[in-house]
Amino acid sequence: WLATLLSSPRPPKWRFSRPSPEARDVSQGITKIRVGHEDFDVSAELAALARPERTAGAAVTFTGIVRSDGEVLEMELEHYPGMTEKALEGIVEKARSRWDLEDVVVIHRVGPLKVGEQIVLTLVTSSHRREAFEACEFIMDWLKTEAPFWKKETTAAGARWVDARESDEAARERWLK
Repeated sequence: WLATLLSSPRPPKWRFSRPSPEARDVSQGITKIRVGHEDFDVSAELAALARPERTAGAAVTFTGIVRSDGEVLEMELEHYPGMTEKALEGIVEKARSRWDLEDVVVIHRVGPLKVGEQIVLTLVTSSHRREAFEACEFIMDWLKTEAPFWKKETTAAGARWVDARESDEAARERWLK
């Protein structure tokens, strides 16, 4: 199924000879960062990276989904346009400086989201799986603490803004050692 997926035609908005504003060529690889209300298709995002000159042997994805702790009915994400994308670009650049990565895709949704809906996609390709896994985890750990997103959860009792968790800070800190 993966061979079929990778050989399927790319969506028309992707032209690797002239990348769209949301994608740019970085030494043979693609960097794509998008923040918006639109949902994403993980398979289509992976397929969009297929090209003859691709050298990556590993692709790792992380998809964050709105979960319910039994109380959450909806989550709303807000961001600071322009600043958020710049922060995500900086995080991706840090990852690229640590690991030999080919492609990096970060898509983060904003606006109201229901339980079960997708929030974030991080997709990393590299020659080897270890680099791809570590870079994907690094990007998520830094995204959770360094990108300007604000989260509000709605429950039957009302809505509340959610503070950053200590576990997110600890996850980011481990990369500083």
